[in-house]
Amino acid sequence: MKRTVVASALLAMFAIPSLALATDGYFPHGYGMKSKGMGGASVARSDDAFGGANNPASMVWAGDRYDIGIDLFSPKRDISRSGSAAGIDGSVESGSNLFYIPEFGYNRMIGWDMSVGVSVYGNGGMNTDYDGGQISAASPVCGGFNAPSGETGPYNMLCGSGKLGMNLEQLIIAPTFAKKVNKDHSFGASLLIARQTFKAEGLSGFFGFTSAAFGGPPAYANSNLTNRGNDTTWGYGLKLGWMGRLSDTVTMGASYTSKVKMDKFEKYKDLFAGEGYFDMPSSITVGMSVKTSPKLTLAADLERIEYSGIKSIANPSTNVGNSSPLTGNTVGSLGCDSCRGFGWSSVNVIKIGAEYQYNPNLILRAGYNHTDNPIQGRDVTFNMIAPGVVRDHATLGFTYNLSPQSELTMAYMHAFKNSVEAPSLFNSFGVPAGTEKIQMYENSIGIAYSRKLK
Repeated sequence: MKRTVVASALLAMFAIPSLALATDGYFPHGYGMKSKGMGGASVARSDDAFGGANNPASMVWAGDRYDIGIDLFSPKRDISRSGSAAGIDGSVESGSNLFYIPEFGYNRMIGWDMSVGVSVYGNGGMNTDYDGGQISAASPVCGGFNAPSGETGPYNMLCGSGKLGMNLEQLIIAPTFAKKVNKDHSFGASLLIARQTFKAEGLSGFFGFTSAAFGGPPAYANSNLTNRGNDTTWGYGLKLGWMGRLSDTVTMGASYTSKVKMDKFEKYKDLFAGEGYFDMPSSITVGMSVKTSPKLTLAADLERIEYSGIKSIANPSTNVGNSSPLTGNTVGSLGCDSCRGFGWSSVNVIKIGAEYQYNPNLILRAGYNHTDNPIQGRDVTFNMIAPGVVRDHATLGFTYNLSPQSELTMAYMHAFKNSVEAPSLFNSFGVPAGTEKIQMYENSIGIAYSRKLK
């Protein structure tokens, strides 16, 4: 059994070549299939081994068990520009629409009042893959933006050469310790070991925004802006949690996740504000679970994700950084601490779920998740490669007992279509670029197997 658990953990840790998430900003709407079926509500619940992702204090109530699952995630993204008098109108859909997201959790009790375990999960991610060629090679606008790089068209929607897109994957391994301080209350802590991978393509039109552009076209080949392949970084953080059973029917919980400090993306230090740093934001969650009848349980969480605390994510795309009016507010406006970013705001997330014991072997779930939109119209141009604009999610799920020791859980999520439309950033450079629109919707379906070890 021990070999099986270790092998499953290794599989979950390393078999994630195509992870993409973009629901609550770029975080998932929930961790673990039971949570995902309830809109993500989880901080006051303790029925799986994903406390390292949800609330470390819950693990000491979960018992000896392991959970392993996979989610099939399908985001639909498209971008467009219209009303341009400069000949750069166009539209395109992202070509990558199906990703798989594995998850794994293991917990072991040490007596009645302590537990150790590990949760392995995708913390967040974003993927876009747009074909190029929407704008003619003869375009004087895109030709002008590419003069510093020496690239020629036809061009993509951001005036770059070739395909346009990005891939961000964030994996966390969370060793967890939890302890009951009495029969009703527990505290827990998880060490967050984070692995992050990123690549970007088709951004040659922004080479003139980097300080490397002073070197002209020869410098572009060695710049750290785009088309550099995958770059991987590691980092560390901490998650703390409390869970309290206030009565036989009411449980409350709270968790805090620190900012996860990551090494810098050296291959993309000309793209991200802070010369390549892309830390994971801190978050705080409080929640309650209420058993309203022997068969029905209701749960609700309120989460705050601090995207605004990360310069590369939060700096407005209108920042001019180290540039000056003499350079047209472009050269030197990417890469530095005060340079252009994606302009994301922090978000509040409401997660509501219900669980109904239909019969002794079948539990049914449903939920709703609502998040603020982190992207303002001001930043629509930069976020063509990262359109995390969905706000409302509906979920369904169930758990079926295969035996007294094992169970099968499934969860479905639909994120309703949402869009942001605003004047193009190119208008600020004297280009009559009209308006741009980014929009997306999502579906996911997942399955997990769980086994109680005692």
